[in-house]
Amino acid sequence: MQVSIACTEHNLKSRNGEDRLISKQNTTTPNVVNAARAKFRTVAIIARSLGTFTPQHHISLKESTAKQTGMKYRNLGKSGLRVSCLGLGTWVTFGGQISDEVAEQLMTIAYESGVNLFDTAEVYAAGKAEVILGNILKKKGWRRSSLVITTKLYWGGKAETERGLSRKHIIEEIVRAMTHVINQGMAMYWGTSRWSAMEIMEAYSVARQFNMIPPVCEQAEYHLFQREKVEVQLPELYHKIGVGAMTWSPLACGIISGKYGNGVPESSRAALKCYQWLKEKIISEEGRKQQVKLKDLSPIAERLGCTLPQLAVAWCLRNEGVSSVLLGSSNPEQLIENLGAIQVLPKMTSHIVNEIDNILGNKPYSKKDYRS
Repeated sequence: MQVSIACTEHNLKSRNGEDRLISKQNTTTPNVVNAARAKFRTVAIIARSLGTFTPQHHISLKESTAKQTGMKYRNLGKSGLRVSCLGLGTWVTFGGQISDEVAEQLMTIAYESGVNLFDTAEVYAAGKAEVILGNILKKKGWRRSSLVITTKLYWGGKAETERGLSRKHIIEEIVRAMTHVINQGMAMYWGTSRWSAMEIMEAYSVARQFNMIPPVCEQAEYHLFQREKVEVQLPELYHKIGVGAMTWSPLACGIISGKYGNGVPESSRAALKCYQWLKEKIISEEGRKQQVKLKDLSPIAERLGCTLPQLAVAWCLRNEGVSSVLLGSSNPEQLIENLGAIQVLPKMTSHIVNEIDNILGNKPYSKKDYRS
């Protein structure tokens, strides 16, 4: 299965680089990059099978591997598509921060650990990430129907006809385009990323009004310091229209890893010139407060017999509305550590979650909470 992401253009304020503009685009001037970030917006996900797809047998990873890792598989929203609760992302790493050999090692570790979801985008490393991922899949010879690959559309090239969501680029408007792709047998599901709840509901309404196919999931940022959307807005959409959550950046671009507790190491991502925005965020007053909270969380991790990153990933997974959490790793050791969060998940009791909430002090409240 393959997943593609389509972006629409909105007036979105540039934040911290979550817009995922990377690699070759980093060589452009700051003004150009900032303008591009302001436009990089939404994504539509297409699950496409390049082989024969039989729903009742769509989980084909070795059962022994799943038993060894305790990997769990969840439905993507209320659709029938089953995905591993941990996926592997390629932002920054594939085609940029790591070599092709390391990329293959990471994919192999993930696959053998029960991961069936791999995320990329046409803008990652100016298209190299998609090529590298595809070459690895071809080399490994894994059955294509056993995997779900996600990618994002919009910044496909420099020409006007190579980016955006025009009919030339991806048929027409998003809902009609995704419906067309699915009706042509090229896809089975589609979803969104970084859409507001109102936009998702509008897409659903359009689909129902014109007898088209609605989205099944939303890809959103979610971690200890970013909670509102996934914990308040998306649950309501899940119960109303069946849209699930596929989340990314569980370690907040490495901030939660603990490596920035005493400043910005020279070998870290935040030390790179193109990640000045991340460095500024870390050394800001808010960033210093976050580091203090992370230190307060460390005793909980020690008590549970895990690392801080494992605790953070398990905390994301404990949310029943999350179908899958996308991991980003630059080396095998880091990936293996993050995959170990599966073993921590059973330890995330309500008491532990409440203890974490008390330290963070940022638990969002829905209208239902206020009414009660």
